[in-house]
Amino acid sequence: MNTKKAGGLSALYAGCAYIFGFAVLLLFLSPEHAEGWSREQHLAFLLDNNTLVHIWNSVIYTVFGIALIFLTLALDARIAPTQSIFKSTAKILGFIWAGLLIASGMIANVGMGKVATLVTSEPDMAIQLWQTLGVIQDGLGGGVEVIGGLWVFMLSIIALKTGIFPKIFNWFGLIVGTAGLITILPGLGQFGAIFGLGQIVWFLWLSGLFFKESPEAIGNG
Repeated sequence: MNTKKAGGLSALYAGCAYIFGFAVLLLFLSPEHAEGWSREQHLAFLLDNNTLVHIWNSVIYTVFGIALIFLTLALDARIAPTQSIFKSTAKILGFIWAGLLIASGMIANVGMGKVATLVTSEPDMAIQLWQTLGVIQDGLGGGVEVIGGLWVFMLSIIALKTGIFPKIFNWFGLIVGTAGLITILPGLGQFGAIFGLGQIVWFLWLSGLFFKESPEAIGNG
């Protein structure tokens, strides 16, 4: 598989994974009146839908992270050869983000399996483990999008300097990346949703740019 195809498919998967994640969360994992539920009720609901939760975690975290590795390499190859520290940093950030996402998905799925085995015999411990898993997952990237935001932000700056993508796409990337960066500030975690929605457009747009017939069609738009 050549670099253009790998990059296009990886970006396409990433955008579709976001759509899948939001759709499943809103349609199947956010029941009515859940805000008034106790911890026990909430956990029971998740365990009743454990298969769907497992698939959801795998799609939006584990497989997403794997796709991100291919996309990071494809983007690094497309950027003109240079010794710029920005290019090297962006590549490393892409790998770090991918690793965090893969770890987040695997920890969530393995952890929920352990919770399921404990809930009947030691329900209090099961709830405590479930809450601990939530904190760990949020720390790895579910609650703070600073690594992903910085990756998109730096790639957009590099693209503006090198002209490898249309300017409007690069400016849009700066906005999306900034939304992710802002989540590091206390009380501004809600910008993670803006980052996620922006990433849908950014990834799908990027996929289209990779699938253009020639590199000349991509640059200086």
